[in-house]
Amino acid sequence: MKTTAKFEEVTHGSIWMTALRSSLLFIVICGIAYPLASTGLAQLFFPHQANGSMVKDASGRIVGSELIGQTFTDPSFFQGRISSIDNDGAGSGSKNYAPSNPELLARVKDSIAQWEKENPQVPVSELPVDLITNSGSGLDPHITPTSAEVQIPRISVLRHIPEEQLKELVNEHTEGRELGVFGEKRVNVLKLNLALEALGSK
Repeated sequence: MKTTAKFEEVTHGSIWMTALRSSLLFIVICGIAYPLASTGLAQLFFPHQANGSMVKDASGRIVGSELIGQTFTDPSFFQGRISSIDNDGAGSGSKNYAPSNPELLARVKDSIAQWEKENPQVPVSELPVDLITNSGSGLDPHITPTSAEVQIPRISVLRHIPEEQLKELVNEHTEGRELGVFGEKRVNVLKLNLALEALGSK
């Protein structure tokens, strides 16, 4: 009985020491070494992306991230997608309403009414659906090239810039598919508006 008790005591102690050593080893590897290595490699090879893909204006001031949308209330700028979370980068998501939801229908009607008021040159029938709908994350910084092009008549009038010049600007800021295959062509609204502001006319 005494031998068995001592054996169990030694075995129990060995298990605890093994568990402690394993815990310390994984804390060092997973909690210190791996984060330092991945952070260091990211800063070395992808510093722009690792630091949040920040966008700067002409003066070098950070004005946002190319990964997070912004709300532009001035109609002389290109407008992005609607965000039910006000493009708050601290969280993501949108209300998962059914197409028949009264609140969603009311919001869409308001969006259409605002479009008609600000864009009398472009009929509602030509209004792309992504300009009056949320993205899944509520943070989408992109719109389709078509969604940018239908805003050109409004911006041309408000800024006194020829439509052809604005079309060229949109084309210059249209991003292609990843690796030529994945995703759709898109326009980053923040980058486009910075380029628009650089034109100066208003």
